[in-house]
Amino acid sequence: MPARFTDRLRRLADSVWEAQHQHPFVLGIGLGDLAPSRFRHWVRQDYLFLIDYARLLSIASVRAPDVDTAARMAELAHATLHTEMSLHRAYAKTIGVSEAALEREVKAPTCQAYTDFLLRTASLGTYGELVAALLPCMWGFSEAGQRLKARGLPPPGPHREWVEQYASEEFALQDAWCRDVVDAAAKGAPPHRAAPHGAGLPHQQPLRARLLGHGVETGAVDGVGCVACAPAHDSLY
Repeated sequence: MPARFTDRLRRLADSVWEAQHQHPFVLGIGLGDLAPSRFRHWVRQDYLFLIDYARLLSIASVRAPDVDTAARMAELAHATLHTEMSLHRAYAKTIGVSEAALEREVKAPTCQAYTDFLLRTASLGTYGELVAALLPCMWGFSEAGQRLKARGLPPPGPHREWVEQYASEEFALQDAWCRDVVDAAAKGAPPHRAAPHGAGLPHQQPLRARLLGHGVETGAVDGVGCVACAPAHDSLY
């Protein structure tokens, strides 16, 4: 059985991918001892990320090559805006972050850089590059949740809820579907577009400089916007 294209991408991004699992934020979630201020920071930043994530999914729906994929992307965009963000507001309130605080929040440099990369790739890259940029978010969070759960759940509370959400079967199925979409896109791409290499896309280079300038490691292996954010405040954003 031939190797999957997404497996090849995963191997190329291995050093950055594994570094994400050793990030202080992820380890603190798993142990249940992450500082509340840092968790609240992530929740506020993730709220802003979700807005652009919905935009990314909407663009993916427009550019999808078939009706089924277009419908699924549109459904995910709708669910993000109408369900996930509502749940996020309610969840934020339980840890002391008001809806007003969410609306006042300004993106940190790493969150801004990541969403810039996603939307720039969605707008200027190929459809294959778009879905490849989308994949690390779903795949990375799913794997992080599953690994943390395998080590043992943290005590009841927001950290445990975080792990259970991303370790869920529903999230894993979404990740598996996105991998299939990327593999399918690679099959239809010309050989020079389906062969990942380390140079990155031309339009990624300014972003790479911005990320490194903020102390962020990137795994941008040609269309894979795998970002392990490591700013001083130890938050994923």
